[in-house]
Amino acid sequence: MEFSVRLALTTLGLLASTGAGAIDVNVVGLFPGKAVVQIDGGALQTLSVGQRTAHGVVLVSVDREQATFEIEGQRMTLGLGHARMKPGASASESVKLIADERGHFVVDGQVNGMPMRFAIDTGATYISLPASEARRLGIEYHNGRKAMMLTANGNVPAYRVKLDTVRIGDITVNSVDAVVMESGSLPVALLGMSFLNRMDIRREGEIMTLTKRY
Repeated sequence: MEFSVRLALTTLGLLASTGAGAIDVNVVGLFPGKAVVQIDGGALQTLSVGQRTAHGVVLVSVDREQATFEIEGQRMTLGLGHARMKPGASASESVKLIADERGHFVVDGQVNGMPMRFAIDTGATYISLPASEARRLGIEYHNGRKAMMLTANGNVPAYRVKLDTVRIGDITVNSVDAVVMESGSLPVALLGMSFLNRMDIRREGEIMTLTKRY
């Protein structure tokens, strides 16, 4: 993934003791010299290195995988993929995504426990996998029901399959319908509505939030 656009697959929490109690800092995106954060459940804000918030949180540094903050003289580093919350807070199954420079949402996840990169596509009825990716995952898709799928390049042959699990950040969905396309016209796996229709989807500018409904 290019460093120019980092996706936060879950809210990444940072807790620090202050006179007013714990501060909850959620990092939802990493950029060169900047981090997109949410503090104590407030509005998303973009911090530049060296900038201090009204809560006294300072962004010290950012690299490809993590951000370092200073809170009341203490430095804390938060890496992607870790989650901590305030005591007593419930763990919501949600994901925040940041659009790339073309306005597309691309996210790293898992299919049947193996890594997979998806492009979010609300126009796709099913999760759609290139045949090469299906073979990498060990999916015997030729055993699936054959179908024809309408794409931008016309009708292409595909096979209907069922994925055991699909995971994006803290969200895991079981038994998800998908199609495997053999034509080579699909450059990347599409996260379609067979997954997304189980989510509440909210978009605010370049931020998309997916929250699991069932």
